[in-house]
Amino acid sequence: MDLYEYQGKEVFAKHGLPRLDAEVVTTAEEARAATERLGGGAVVKVQVQAGGRGKGGGIVIAKTPDEAHQAAERLFDDGFNGMTVTRVLVESLADIREELYMAITLDRSSKAFVAMTSTEGGVDIEDTAEHRPEAIRTARIDPILGFKPYQVRRLVGAFPEEARDGAAKVLSKIWDIAVAEDATLVEINPLVLLADGRVLPLDAKVTIDDNALFRHPEDAAFAEAFALDPTEARAKEKGLQYVKLDGEVGIIGNGAGLVMSTLDVVQQAGGAAANFLDAGGGADAALMATSLEVILSDPGVRSVLINIFGGITRGDEVAEGILAALERVEARVPIVVRLDGTNAAEGRKILAEAAHDKIVPEDTMLSAARRAVELAGEGA
Repeated sequence: MDLYEYQGKEVFAKHGLPRLDAEVVTTAEEARAATERLGGGAVVKVQVQAGGRGKGGGIVIAKTPDEAHQAAERLFDDGFNGMTVTRVLVESLADIREELYMAITLDRSSKAFVAMTSTEGGVDIEDTAEHRPEAIRTARIDPILGFKPYQVRRLVGAFPEEARDGAAKVLSKIWDIAVAEDATLVEINPLVLLADGRVLPLDAKVTIDDNALFRHPEDAAFAEAFALDPTEARAKEKGLQYVKLDGEVGIIGNGAGLVMSTLDVVQQAGGAAANFLDAGGGADAALMATSLEVILSDPGVRSVLINIFGGITRGDEVAEGILAALERVEARVPIVVRLDGTNAAEGRKILAEAAHDKIVPEDTMLSAARRAVELAGEGA
């Protein structure tokens, strides 16, 4: 779960890290009022689950309340890089001497955390890694032994001398946050040295492991602020494992591995998946009907590919679920169906006897993917 900046800073504050005065607002008029309370000038920051906000015009220095109003109004009206904007952060101005970088992230390949620092803060760390890798210091943190003081000292050793003590405290603290909050990423870009000598995070990027949210009900509540795609919201309401993607072929499968393979085969066939939807290993008729309803509610879908391998799932129940769904929702796009495994022959027979003009049967996963991509192209 990727937190908004203001939510990340709330987590920081909970663990004792300092932050600038700021207010979260939901209207342009609130942005104006907040700027007045912050002294007449502020930084208006779009709150989205994405990077590149500075380059994309999502961070605006407003010298007056009117400028803050204009910046917030633009963000609310136009969105940011295609994303809906529901909140902006209005933060007090700061006299910055240096911009630095630090992060702790989970490295799954080595099964350990990695701490990183750089004197080149405020820019994309990927650019620094590509063009000036020597500007990044790293340290592997053994999850059993923890973050050692000598590692912290080495990581902040390239920082300006007056920033090192403060930066070391912040770096140690974000390790505590990573452990306490089950975070897979805690990143500060930039970490700033102010003219008055303080060192504090000007940004906060925190990713919390979804699988650990049962241990952190207070963090799970953050998700209520996220703007959900309407189809994604509907799938969540129905309890489906669904992820919205950018393609045109709607995908329904049973089992995460099969769905992932189906996405790959659709891409191999020259198309792109509109979603990931796992109906589960024991998908019955009712669940299949619900899944199809959700997929067909996405206006970006131009064809649907149902790929079922029956183990616990029975092909005849899948077929009945498809037909039941088509009684409840209009099939505005062709539906390619590939059934295999338990009672697959019975399922194919049920669909053939129904003779629905939108149902297109296929025998193999590859032929089904190719046909779904072809039909999506015809409907473009």
